[in-house]
Amino acid sequence: MANSSIFAAPFRYRSWSSLLGDVVLAGLVSGPLAAPFLAAAPLPVLPQIAAIIYTMGQHVCPQPELGPMLWSPHIMAVCTRCYGTVLGLVVMRWLYAKDQGRSRYWLEQYGLWGFVATFLLCLFYPLELALQGFGSWQINNGVMGLFGLVAGLGLGAYLMPILHPGIVRTGPLKP
Repeated sequence: MANSSIFAAPFRYRSWSSLLGDVVLAGLVSGPLAAPFLAAAPLPVLPQIAAIIYTMGQHVCPQPELGPMLWSPHIMAVCTRCYGTVLGLVVMRWLYAKDQGRSRYWLEQYGLWGFVATFLLCLFYPLELALQGFGSWQINNGVMGLFGLVAGLGLGAYLMPILHPGIVRTGPLKP
């Protein structure tokens, strides 16, 4: 049975965009989670690395102060909406590694209509932010994460075939 984990090198890279995409995605997944633990570390270099991660989070996340507390008093470097988006991208990367873009849900294959569908799915992110801002509902990390996840799934369904052209599986595909 072939190992289909994207982190266990089930394929080799044919393009720099594929390798770079996976490296960036690994950083986006691990950085916000690692920042609170690095900030609390007693070694002098680790809190400096955490400060860099927190600075990056403040520049990409509209509400980094809403990140969940992971190691008191330190919070995650981004809000759960942003992290949900990253998790959506991870799910789509995993799915793309499994079927190499053969399924119908890969939106890139539909041209302009696929882009429109991606755009509409990505609007879940600002929709939740706007509803929260207009007082339609209270801040809820679960709701924020779910809306971010939908946006990440939509974005990943469009971007993964573009970022990872020519993936060659080293093991057989499961039917």
